[in-house]
Amino acid sequence: MTLAVFFGCAFVAFGPALALFLLTVAGDPLRIIILIAGAFFWLVSLLLSSLVWFVAVAAGGSRDEALQRGLLVCGVGVSVLLQEAFRGLYYKLLRKAIEGLVALSEDGCCPISIRQMAYVSGLGFGLMSGAFSMINLLADSVGPGTVGIYGDSQLYFLTSAFMTLVMIFLHTFWGIVFFHGCETRQWWEVGAVVVTHLIVSGLVSIRRGASLSCCLGWVEGNSMGGSSLPWTQGSPHFVVCESEIKLAVMYATGNLKYPLH
Repeated sequence: MTLAVFFGCAFVAFGPALALFLLTVAGDPLRIIILIAGAFFWLVSLLLSSLVWFVAVAAGGSRDEALQRGLLVCGVGVSVLLQEAFRGLYYKLLRKAIEGLVALSEDGCCPISIRQMAYVSGLGFGLMSGAFSMINLLADSVGPGTVGIYGDSQLYFLTSAFMTLVMIFLHTFWGIVFFHGCETRQWWEVGAVVVTHLIVSGLVSIRRGASLSCCLGWVEGNSMGGSSLPWTQGSPHFVVCESEIKLAVMYATGNLKYPLH
């Protein structure tokens, strides 16, 4: 049973992203380099976030629960801001790379567009973020132990897998919108990326259970991911389904007993 949970959660969390990698990235060496570099930039932001967290906890030196919770909230915010700052630095680096590729090209054209770079770099951010979010849970899922034996939710691993999947696709979406905002100097798009990233990361503070966080994350990922296509076509607009949000919240809070389809 534990192996079934391990492989099931692994395929739920990384299966779609792996399919995207194999179908859209693996065949082009330049895209692979951009993806790996994006993952590296995310790792550097995580390293700086860890240093900030270590210093903050050491300076706090208190076991007060309210203080520790405040430090956790501040740490999440700092981590998000550092991730978006490094996304901006990566955009600057890729713009310089495009200029170099154009100079070296025989026909004066870049072999990859900035939109393709945005997609691949966002996927790199998402894959590395998902790996760090899920690797320890996958290691624990092989046992020994039984999830929910003391009355807790038995869907912990599955919920975490779906949240990891949502975060991978959200990072891909954020990369597309962030690069588009920088490219067209529409800074409200960059601000929207930062704000929505903070909102999604803040979902971990909801105490009503993992199902509510998962549903809200799924709704945001679904609505945002569906709106990423217009950005790639040069005409950004959002489509928000109010009834879908209400159904998700009702299901998560127990007011709706039927599963969402």
